[in-house]
Amino acid sequence: MHSFSIFFGMVSGVQIAVIVVVALLFFGGKKIPELMKGLGGGIKEFKNAAKEEEPEEKIEEKK
Repeated sequence: MHSFSIFFGMVSGVQIAVIVVVALLFFGGKKIPELMKGLGGGIKEFKNAAKEEEPEEKIEEKK
């Protein structure tokens, strides 16, 4: 985990801009919103699944 936090500590605004430009060139401007919509839907499903499993764990802890 330490190397993960070091990596994000070294990312600057210029590097993020370069990554965005490369993504636009690679995927195209029309494809990016579709990719982000899919990513957002996946995150939403993951959160919903995590919330559904949470009460079961609490019930087991009470026993």
